[in-house]
Amino acid sequence: MAEWSDGWWMSGDGLRLHYRDYAGRDDRPPILCIPGLTRNARDFEGVAARLAGEWRLICVDLRGRGESAHARDPMTYVPLTYLQDVEALIAELGLKRFVAFGTSLGGLITMLLALTDRSRIAGALLNDIGPEIETKGLETIRAYLGRSHSFPTWLHAARFLCDAQKERYPDWPIEQWVVFAKRLCRLNANGRIVLDYDMRIAEPFKQPGGDTGFDLWPAFRALDGIPSLIVHGELSDLLTAETVQRMVAENEGLEAVTVPRVGHAPTLDEPEAQAGIDALLARVAG
Repeated sequence: MAEWSDGWWMSGDGLRLHYRDYAGRDDRPPILCIPGLTRNARDFEGVAARLAGEWRLICVDLRGRGESAHARDPMTYVPLTYLQDVEALIAELGLKRFVAFGTSLGGLITMLLALTDRSRIAGALLNDIGPEIETKGLETIRAYLGRSHSFPTWLHAARFLCDAQKERYPDWPIEQWVVFAKRLCRLNANGRIVLDYDMRIAEPFKQPGGDTGFDLWPAFRALDGIPSLIVHGELSDLLTAETVQRMVAENEGLEAVTVPRVGHAPTLDEPEAQAGIDALLARVAG
């Protein structure tokens, strides 16, 4: 596992937020890694293990996840607030230009970062997310989001996740589920293993329009011409092959990779995803 240093920044409403900082070459733009709805900075451990040293990676814990503080008002668990938080980090670190890797919700934030100021985006990876989000996938998320669970061992946590999500990763052995559990969960003060996010993130998401609440196509089009990659899980219920085709048709800088036998969302550790990432970064490095 690659080594990192812990970093902290403050949100506009006074929350202490956390990121992992993996050192890399200073002659390349850093990679800003933004995780999905229920995930955290550990979600990019595999990516960092492969790329750190050659590339600096800044992996964030969004508010209410991982080491970041929980929001006082759960209605701030929305994309525009996450965008403001990430903008505050970019300003804090003085990032003039960077590559953005975004999984699911992180991909939405990546598109919004481009919409706000595309000149700073050296490259972008959208992991199983696009401007069209399938209702079936949203219903699946609403069904499990915000339901707390606790487990006595990592194996129990892994078996729970396997039972709940095996249609997303049908070929995973139990060892891979344990790795997944350790990325998604944490050990609490009582010695129990729990999901590592504030259960209240579900509150705005379950409101009408709470999943996004706005048209994402203009945000996606802000990436036009920027070296970009869409990683699509073949079994995804959130992103369809048809949407991917339209995205590629509308953005000449976008390449697409499909990860077979994987749903929402690929871990980015799959060979197909790794090859796509390497090709993207080669384009960025020029």
